[in-house]
Amino acid sequence: MNTTNVFTLQVDNTNIPYLAEAAKWGKFLSIVGFVFCGLIAIAAFFAGSILSTYFGALGADTTSEVGSLTGVVLTVYYLIVAVLYFFPSLYLFNFASRMQAALRNNDQTTLNSSFRNLKACLKFWGILLIIVLSFLAIAIVVAVLGASIAS
Repeated sequence: MNTTNVFTLQVDNTNIPYLAEAAKWGKFLSIVGFVFCGLIAIAAFFAGSILSTYFGALGADTTSEVGSLTGVVLTVYYLIVAVLYFFPSLYLFNFASRMQAALRNNDQTTLNSSFRNLKACLKFWGILLIIVLSFLAIAIVVAVLGASIAS
């Protein structure tokens, strides 16, 4: 990678309010993300009992291995979702906190760290989106093949 810059970009007085407002919104969104992570994690531990109560009300046998396994799978799924949502929230929080500190202290190193965290947040969401879209494409292909075989 070439580290020689032909142009030097600077944060001028026009951009400082935009970055400050982006940092405020980023901090708000990241805190809401942390709260949702906690709620999802709490829901994960109650998902099995809620599911068995629901299936029990429908008359299904919730004492079978399938009923127990469904609760465990649902708990693990919710915990994975909570962990996956935690990391972009953390990156966004670090971006916002460091951006606010960089603007307050006029610190280039902290500003660079802030942008590095924003890049990590966006990269995480991008990779996760690619993975989800790949699974969706595979599911569509399997569904089409299954429908063509069944007919």
